[in-house]
Amino acid sequence: MEFFNDATLMAAGHALSTLLQFNRIVFLVFGVTVGLAIGLLPGIGGLTGFALLVPFTYTMDPYVAFAMLLGMASVITTSDVIPAVLFGVPGHAASQATVLDGLPMTKRGEASRALSACYMSSLMGGLIGAVILAVSLPLVRPFVLSIGTPEMLSLTVFGVSMVSALSGNAPLRGVVAACFGILVGMIGTNVATGQMRWTGDILYLQDGIPLVPIILGIFALPELCELAIRRTAIAENVQFTSREGMRQGVIDSFRNWFLVLRCGGLGAILGAVPGITGAVTDWIAYGHALQTAKGAKQSFTKGDVRGVIAPEAANNAREGGSLVPMLSFGVPGGAAQAILLGAMMVHGFIPGPDMLTRHLDFTYSMVWSIALANIFGAGLCFLLSGQFAKVSTLRYTLILPVIMPVIYVGAFQGSRSWGDLFVLLIAGVIGWTMKRLRWARPPLILGLVLGVLMERYMSISFVRYGTDWLTRPVVIVLLSLAALVFFKPLFTALRTGGMAQFKPSGSIVVKREDLVYVFFIGIGLYMLVSSQSWLLMARIGPTVVASILVIAATTSLAYKIFVVPAHGVARAGGVHMDVSSDHDEKLPERIVLARAARFFGWFVAFLACVSVIGMLPTVPLMIAAYMRIEGRESWKLSLILAACVTVFLYIVFDQILHIPWPDSFLGQWLPALGGG
Repeated sequence: MEFFNDATLMAAGHALSTLLQFNRIVFLVFGVTVGLAIGLLPGIGGLTGFALLVPFTYTMDPYVAFAMLLGMASVITTSDVIPAVLFGVPGHAASQATVLDGLPMTKRGEASRALSACYMSSLMGGLIGAVILAVSLPLVRPFVLSIGTPEMLSLTVFGVSMVSALSGNAPLRGVVAACFGILVGMIGTNVATGQMRWTGDILYLQDGIPLVPIILGIFALPELCELAIRRTAIAENVQFTSREGMRQGVIDSFRNWFLVLRCGGLGAILGAVPGITGAVTDWIAYGHALQTAKGAKQSFTKGDVRGVIAPEAANNAREGGSLVPMLSFGVPGGAAQAILLGAMMVHGFIPGPDMLTRHLDFTYSMVWSIALANIFGAGLCFLLSGQFAKVSTLRYTLILPVIMPVIYVGAFQGSRSWGDLFVLLIAGVIGWTMKRLRWARPPLILGLVLGVLMERYMSISFVRYGTDWLTRPVVIVLLSLAALVFFKPLFTALRTGGMAQFKPSGSIVVKREDLVYVFFIGIGLYMLVSSQSWLLMARIGPTVVASILVIAATTSLAYKIFVVPAHGVARAGGVHMDVSSDHDEKLPERIVLARAARFFGWFVAFLACVSVIGMLPTVPLMIAAYMRIEGRESWKLSLILAACVTVFLYIVFDQILHIPWPDSFLGQWLPALGGG
């Protein structure tokens, strides 16, 4: 602990005074503004932000350059809660868990309270991450050096074990969904062997299916489809004025300070582990809150403010934790961190001991940048949250035409090919079906994110250590925790006599929703059989996962068909770990299916139009058509809104971000005509 001496305090003070000079703080605020704007756009993450800003930093003073870059990166997870809470559209992978309680709060008319709680917990989490970064840098070396592939493998196993916590009262369904997600993540080229897995002759699949279009399809499209089915505003009754809601959200965050502290610490620790992304951190934090918060199993996913506080505190704290391995060892946690590391080296800073000795003041300037960015970011969001909350009271014909084109463009950033848009459509149909039939979607996404990592770490661990990796202390602790989390629901049921509450059914009862089991079992059997001709290292993972999927789905289906509650009703007290459909709307099923088909029909029409005339010309055409046909809106309003959205997309995505658009027949024909 001798590191914490007067020299350290002087370096921290010098870094703060340097950073607070006007010519530097203004660039920090600029970076924060850019980060908040990026957070609002689904699919446009920190990687795009770094790629946009880094080229301008090479001639800058290092303090200014990294204040701007870290200011941008630190607040993306602050503003991405706005589309997540208001529309159920995760701005990025790290805001998925926030949807589960944020959207129900918005529907209840508490959007301003939910947003305020998100901002305040993000601010507190970000500051916790900065403090942990400052304290842990000189102490972290032994910890980081002790992390090998076996520890990474056990950590991913622990993450997948959270499926039992995220599956509510249907744990086997959660296992099925998680296995399906893992198998989807295995599509593409196997890294260890070069084996093509389930790619066929489709070039798009060879690099694997990108995460962004799947997340937007599984989470965003079903919520927007539900809005189109209800044909109402998201929130019909506002419970709080903007000021009251903001004040209540701040009070909620301080009232749950210990939850913020726990989840902030958890996020910072997970952030220090390379490969553990925000898509994993938020679910683990949410699962932790679900298991530990009083009464959480009855209130979570129904609009409990603690359900937005926990993941947001963890996400912002993660940013500080992720700098620990990068500064100490030059190990970036992801692609965005790799760009930041490259920029550091261009400015002459080499990660390692020098960052804690010769360049200590610069290191602490990065700590202060994260802390100040969270303060500025939360402040700017507080100023605007009242206006954002009012969006939830607008007519659906004003919301859907604006949000949908942004989602299409965001999904296209997965690999910038037409395949992203097709994946978005397919994932949207699957996600809406799962939502309607009460299949929890979080396990699918968690399996998708962690499955590939688990397979990679497992093959490396067995090659390097054989079975000895199972005896490493950290591995034993993490695997024991995973087993405890996974089997806890079973132990609880046995202890309370839950299994005795059921008896064999006298007759076989098959319902239409049971066809979902048939779909998953069919997928599992196909993948199991088709993988047997592959190389050994390429087929082990698919064989194990597909077998578990088939066994779990068959067991769950048989139990559902052949076993009924002894008293004629299901045991109460369970929780469905997802945003449930608004079944209380009492709409006939025929109308629900017709309106859902109409919603996805507009999507197909959009794709068809894009393939002919291109994305930008299609946007105003489809917005005006949707508003006129679906909402009988006036021509004047339809054309004004269509023009505004098109100009926004053109300026942001074409002129600022320089993002390519999907290929179209007209786009290929016009250059050819000009060349002729």
